[in-house]
Amino acid sequence: MSSFDDAFVALMGNEGGYSNNPSDPGGETMWGITARVARANGYMGEMRLLPQAVAKQIAKMVYWDPYYCDQFDPRVAFQVFDAAYNGGKPVTWLQTAAGVSADGHIGPVTIAAVNSTDPRAVVMRFLAYRLKYMGDLSTWPAFGHGWANRIASNLLKGAA
Repeated sequence: MSSFDDAFVALMGNEGGYSNNPSDPGGETMWGITARVARANGYMGEMRLLPQAVAKQIAKMVYWDPYYCDQFDPRVAFQVFDAAYNGGKPVTWLQTAAGVSADGHIGPVTIAAVNSTDPRAVVMRFLAYRLKYMGDLSTWPAFGHGWANRIASNLLKGAA
Protein backbone atom coordinates (compact mmCIF):
# COMPACT_ATOMS: atom_id res chain seq x y z
CA MET A 1 0.00 0.00 0.00
CA SER A 2 1.33 3.39 -0.89
CA SER A 3 -1.70 5.67 -0.95
CA PHE A 4 -5.26 6.20 0.05
CA ASP A 5 -6.39 4.36 -3.08
CA ASP A 6 -4.40 1.27 -2.12
CA ALA A 7 -5.63 1.47 1.47
CA PHE A 8 -9.23 1.74 0.32
CA VAL A 9 -8.88 -1.37 -1.85
CA ALA A 10 -7.44 -3.24 1.14
CA LEU A 11 -10.20 -1.88 3.38
CA MET A 12 -12.87 -3.21 1.03
CA GLY A 13 -11.30 -6.63 1.65
CA ASN A 14 -12.32 -6.20 5.29
CA GLU A 15 -15.76 -4.78 4.57
CA GLY A 16 -18.72 -6.39 2.91
CA GLY A 17 -21.50 -4.96 0.84
CA TYR A 18 -24.91 -4.27 2.35
CA SER A 19 -25.66 -5.18 5.96
CA ASN A 20 -28.49 -4.47 8.36
CA ASN A 21 -27.72 -6.78 11.26
CA PRO A 22 -29.99 -6.02 14.26
CA SER A 23 -27.08 -6.87 16.60
CA ASP A 24 -24.88 -4.19 15.02
CA PRO A 25 -25.17 -0.87 16.88
CA GLY A 26 -24.00 0.85 13.68
CA GLY A 27 -27.23 -0.18 11.99
CA GLU A 28 -27.67 -0.27 8.25
CA THR A 29 -24.42 -0.11 6.28
CA MET A 30 -23.11 -0.39 2.75
CA TRP A 31 -19.37 -0.78 2.06
CA GLY A 32 -18.97 -0.29 5.82
CA ILE A 33 -20.49 3.22 5.72
CA THR A 34 -23.34 3.56 8.19
CA ALA A 35 -26.56 5.28 7.20
CA ARG A 36 -25.85 7.96 9.83
CA VAL A 37 -22.43 8.76 8.32
CA ALA A 38 -23.77 8.61 4.75
CA ARG A 39 -26.59 11.05 5.58
CA ALA A 40 -24.23 13.39 7.44
CA ASN A 41 -22.12 13.51 4.29
CA GLY A 42 -24.93 14.23 1.85
CA TYR A 43 -26.00 10.80 0.61
CA MET A 44 -29.79 10.55 0.82
CA GLY A 45 -30.49 7.48 -1.30
CA GLU A 46 -31.18 3.91 -0.28
CA MET A 47 -28.20 2.45 1.57
CA ARG A 48 -28.30 -0.69 -0.58
CA LEU A 49 -27.61 1.53 -3.58
CA LEU A 50 -24.73 3.54 -2.12
CA PRO A 51 -22.10 3.55 -4.87
CA GLN A 52 -18.66 2.39 -3.82
CA ALA A 53 -17.24 5.61 -5.30
CA VAL A 54 -19.35 7.63 -2.85
CA ALA A 55 -18.25 5.38 0.02
CA LYS A 56 -14.65 6.03 -1.04
CA GLN A 57 -15.17 9.82 -0.99
CA ILE A 58 -16.75 9.61 2.46
CA ALA A 59 -13.99 7.32 3.70
CA LYS A 60 -11.31 9.80 2.67
CA MET A 61 -13.08 12.78 4.24
CA VAL A 62 -14.15 11.07 7.47
CA TYR A 63 -11.66 8.27 8.16
CA TRP A 64 -8.41 9.10 6.32
CA ASP A 65 -7.80 12.85 6.26
CA PRO A 66 -8.77 13.67 9.88
CA TYR A 67 -6.32 11.00 11.09
CA TYR A 68 -3.42 12.41 9.04
CA CYS A 69 -2.90 9.03 7.41
CA ASP A 70 -0.83 10.59 4.61
CA GLN A 71 1.77 11.46 7.26
CA PHE A 72 2.48 7.84 8.23
CA ASP A 73 4.16 4.79 6.81
CA PRO A 74 1.52 3.07 4.64
CA ARG A 75 1.40 0.05 6.97
CA VAL A 76 0.60 2.26 9.95
CA ALA A 77 -1.75 4.46 7.91
CA PHE A 78 -3.80 1.46 6.86
CA GLN A 79 -4.24 0.27 10.46
CA VAL A 80 -5.39 3.70 11.64
CA PHE A 81 -7.73 4.02 8.65
CA ASP A 82 -9.21 0.55 9.14
CA ALA A 83 -9.73 1.10 12.86
CA ALA A 84 -11.30 4.53 12.36
CA TYR A 85 -13.62 3.00 9.79
CA ASN A 86 -14.51 0.03 11.99
CA GLY A 87 -14.84 1.95 15.25
CA GLY A 88 -12.94 2.28 18.47
CA LYS A 89 -10.14 4.51 19.69
CA PRO A 90 -7.58 4.61 16.89
CA VAL A 91 -5.85 7.80 18.03
CA THR A 92 -5.38 6.51 21.58
CA TRP A 93 -4.09 3.16 20.30
CA LEU A 94 -1.71 4.91 17.90
CA GLN A 95 -0.35 7.23 20.56
CA THR A 96 0.11 4.43 23.06
CA ALA A 97 1.76 2.24 20.41
CA ALA A 98 4.22 5.07 19.65
CA GLY A 99 4.95 5.73 23.33
CA VAL A 100 3.45 9.19 23.66
CA SER A 101 0.82 10.54 26.01
CA ALA A 102 -2.60 9.45 24.79
CA ASP A 103 -4.49 12.72 24.63
CA GLY A 104 -6.73 11.63 21.74
CA HIS A 105 -5.46 14.31 19.31
CA ILE A 106 -3.00 13.73 16.48
CA GLY A 107 -0.52 16.56 16.22
CA PRO A 108 3.17 17.09 15.52
CA VAL A 109 4.32 15.16 18.62
CA THR A 110 2.27 12.09 17.72
CA ILE A 111 3.27 12.23 14.06
CA ALA A 112 6.98 12.53 14.98
CA ALA A 113 6.79 9.72 17.53
CA VAL A 114 5.00 7.37 15.12
CA ASN A 115 7.44 8.15 12.33
CA SER A 116 10.49 7.62 14.56
CA THR A 117 9.29 4.16 15.66
CA ASP A 118 9.63 0.97 13.63
CA PRO A 119 6.35 0.76 11.67
CA ARG A 120 6.03 -2.97 12.36
CA ALA A 121 6.31 -2.36 16.09
CA VAL A 122 3.65 0.34 15.89
CA VAL A 123 1.37 -1.98 13.92
CA MET A 124 1.84 -4.87 16.36
CA ARG A 125 1.16 -2.73 19.43
CA PHE A 126 -1.71 -0.89 17.76
CA LEU A 127 -3.46 -4.13 16.83
CA ALA A 128 -2.89 -5.57 20.31
CA TYR A 129 -4.61 -2.55 21.89
CA ARG A 130 -7.38 -2.76 19.31
CA LEU A 131 -7.99 -6.45 19.92
CA LYS A 132 -8.07 -5.97 23.70
CA TYR A 133 -10.63 -3.21 23.26
CA MET A 134 -12.80 -5.33 20.96
CA GLY A 135 -12.66 -8.28 23.33
CA ASP A 136 -14.26 -6.14 26.04
CA LEU A 137 -17.20 -5.03 23.90
CA SER A 138 -20.64 -6.46 24.65
CA THR A 139 -21.00 -7.25 20.94
CA TRP A 140 -17.96 -9.56 20.94
CA PRO A 141 -20.11 -12.73 21.07
CA ALA A 142 -21.92 -11.68 17.89
CA PHE A 143 -19.01 -10.17 15.96
CA GLY A 144 -15.81 -11.38 17.65
CA HIS A 145 -15.01 -14.11 15.14
CA GLY A 146 -15.15 -11.66 12.24
CA TRP A 147 -13.19 -9.03 14.15
CA ALA A 148 -10.49 -11.55 15.07
CA ASN A 149 -10.21 -12.51 11.40
CA ARG A 150 -9.97 -8.83 10.47
CA ILE A 151 -7.15 -8.30 12.97
CA ALA A 152 -5.36 -11.43 11.68
CA SER A 153 -5.59 -10.12 8.11
CA ASN A 154 -4.31 -6.75 9.27
CA LEU A 155 -1.37 -8.39 11.03
CA LEU A 156 -0.43 -10.05 7.77
CA LYS A 157 -0.70 -6.70 5.93
CA GLY A 158 1.42 -5.01 8.60
CA ALA A 159 4.11 -7.66 8.37
CA ALA A 160 4.51 -7.14 4.61
